[in-house]
Amino acid sequence: MSNLFYQTQGRKPVLDQARGVYMWDQDGRRYLDGSSGAMVCNIGHSNKNVLTAMRRQMEKSTFGYRLHFETEASEQLASKLVGLMPDGLNRVFFVSGGSEAVETAIKLARQHAVSTGQNSRWKVISRRPSYHGCSLGALAVTGYDPLTAPFMPMMQDMPKVPAPRAYLDGLNPDDPATGAHYANMLEAQIQAEGPNSVLAFLVEPVGGASTGALVPPNGYMERIREICDHYGILLIMDEVMTGVGRTGAFLGSDHWDARPDIVVMSKGLGAGYIPLGAVIAGDALVAPILETGGFAHGFTYAGNPLACATGLAVLHEIEMQGLCANAAAMGDTLLARLKSLMQKYELIGDVRGKGLLTAFEFMADRDTKAPLPPHLNAHQRFVDLAYARGLIVYSRRTRGGTEGDHILVCPPLIANTQHIDEIMHGLDASMAQFSQDIHADLKAG
Repeated sequence: MSNLFYQTQGRKPVLDQARGVYMWDQDGRRYLDGSSGAMVCNIGHSNKNVLTAMRRQMEKSTFGYRLHFETEASEQLASKLVGLMPDGLNRVFFVSGGSEAVETAIKLARQHAVSTGQNSRWKVISRRPSYHGCSLGALAVTGYDPLTAPFMPMMQDMPKVPAPRAYLDGLNPDDPATGAHYANMLEAQIQAEGPNSVLAFLVEPVGGASTGALVPPNGYMERIREICDHYGILLIMDEVMTGVGRTGAFLGSDHWDARPDIVVMSKGLGAGYIPLGAVIAGDALVAPILETGGFAHGFTYAGNPLACATGLAVLHEIEMQGLCANAAAMGDTLLARLKSLMQKYELIGDVRGKGLLTAFEFMADRDTKAPLPPHLNAHQRFVDLAYARGLIVYSRRTRGGTEGDHILVCPPLIANTQHIDEIMHGLDASMAQFSQDIHADLKAG
């Protein structure tokens, strides 16, 4: 028995090595990493240039506490990130992961309100379903019942508005009226809460695991920006999963005219090589905090030189290999292939995504959008079938975490057409077995 404990029981093969999009266990079996781990390994595994940069930094220093030293690596990475942000976002706070980044962003927003005499503003509106992290502060803005319900008595639950799931509501996502319909729910919630009590709206530009690569309908992103401006509310973009090229642009929000006030990043920034995240804001937000005593927040490893040197090398690979453009091109190919798979298997009720953040959702009936019965545990069954064939994919449940099984297909941004072919072969073979098994279970009742 292992001394470790995580979410589930049971043993997995022991990882031996990983290169590019492939991983091998100690028995020599190869797996194609079709989900980039947990949508993390954007540049693939064991990139030689990143490993060289890490070794170089290790030989200089592996730790320098931010209150004692500035480090060349953290300054360089901050400067590089600022150059990739929308204009005006020029101040960076480093963390070790996505939950820390979200926690930092909402505390930064609150301390700005306090520093500028807006003490009444403390509510952070988010969406349901959504996932923003596992700390209590991040869970308070998460709308995913299986993860939040056990801890609800321990935290201040924040207001939620419905995610713009036009495909489930029978609305046309290409119609700007659809985008306005969902965005106006935010305005209604702000008015219900009392505008002077609302601090920020937190949103993933393209949905992550909780909504399965949900792309917002036309007009949605621009309208929420207008609403936030009208009520003096900060717009926080959770780019933990969508950032660093995943959707075909450096930020997921770059696809729309909806400039964020705060950007939250992680996952692809460290790219699986080291824990790393960042929160980026502007002087207008940060300066009042610094002038009134400083940001009352921090983590021991914030700005760690080894982590920052790694992140800088990751960004260099993103640029040198043209991985944002490759994610866009390969994402179009993958999405088209997934739509073809949908035509072959009636259990696939929807396909969606942007760049190499794609997903398909199982349904018992496409017309009614009825989900598969939860007791079938369809999402995990499919993941296991694919894994047995050497293909790693990621799954969750779209409808509040209790039903609506979906599969995320998100390979590293270095994926090429051959890799897409291999992924589709694994998905097709897995779907054939899955479809047979599920239909048999449905028939048996």
